[in-house]
Amino acid sequence: MNTTAIELTHLRKAFGPLQALDDVSLTVPEGQIWGLLGHNGAGKTTLMKHLLGLLVPTGGEVRVLGRSPTGSDARALRREVGYLPETVAFYPELTGREILKYFARLKDVAPSQCERMLADVELTDAADRRARTYSNGMRQRLGLAQAMLGHPRLLLLDEPTAGLDPIATQRFYRKVKQLAGEGVSILLSSHILAGVERHVDRVAILGSGKLLAAGTLGELRARVRLPVVIRVRLSGAISEWPAVAGEEGRAAKRIGDGEFEFRVPEQGKLYLLQQLTARDDVVDLSVMPPTLDDVYAHYCGVSEQAPTASAEGAEE
Repeated sequence: MNTTAIELTHLRKAFGPLQALDDVSLTVPEGQIWGLLGHNGAGKTTLMKHLLGLLVPTGGEVRVLGRSPTGSDARALRREVGYLPETVAFYPELTGREILKYFARLKDVAPSQCERMLADVELTDAADRRARTYSNGMRQRLGLAQAMLGHPRLLLLDEPTAGLDPIATQRFYRKVKQLAGEGVSILLSSHILAGVERHVDRVAILGSGKLLAAGTLGELRARVRLPVVIRVRLSGAISEWPAVAGEEGRAAKRIGDGEFEFRVPEQGKLYLLQQLTARDDVVDLSVMPPTLDDVYAHYCGVSEQAPTASAEGAEE
């Protein structure tokens, strides 16, 4: 039976006078990769703890895979959810293999799965080393392995690429894509927006406990109407943009000798490109649509004030 992976309806959570989550409504369909974005204290970890059933809402409703994470079948539901916390900590004297087998017993998962998970995160050769000898990246990969035990239908990943080098990060996102292709739903929180942008289907932006925006990057770009950046390089060390008839007085910003930058609305992009490509002195041209960083900065800059207290920090 098809259902939604996550459904939040007017979710509210207060810690005393601090409103950590304020009327958050969000639906995440199954089989999609969502990025959960927000500054420290925005409410990301608090939201994930509600999905895990570790917190009870002050108001509103939380549904995970069609069920309540604090309801009568919460224990069975947790076996269908994998979680990688932001801070990964293991018993230092246990080996990687022993740690994974320990989590397998907790999840009532066959121990034979452990070897496959170790291979998936490329820790087979280090499986019999004690966790205290692991690097930050190795501990992060072991944490991902335990989250994947039991073939969960939903993965909650809090800063999953923290401590990973660029190659390991690429491998991580390939694994995430593979899991999504197998129908696993994934919600990942990250501060590394450039990495998230290329690998998620949709994003949700939290600010001061409120949901500021949700959708595909294309949808968010269309809503905020940020300008497209067009950079052009002309032959020769030209210090001023030459006047050209028909360009409606568009101002160009000089960024180097013979290099200029235009910022134009999306609807004006094609006209300007036609004008530029018709010139004989153009030697290079690049078009840069608004990035996820740009969209994020827009929503947080106009809608979010710096928090005076951190709900997530208050819990730690």
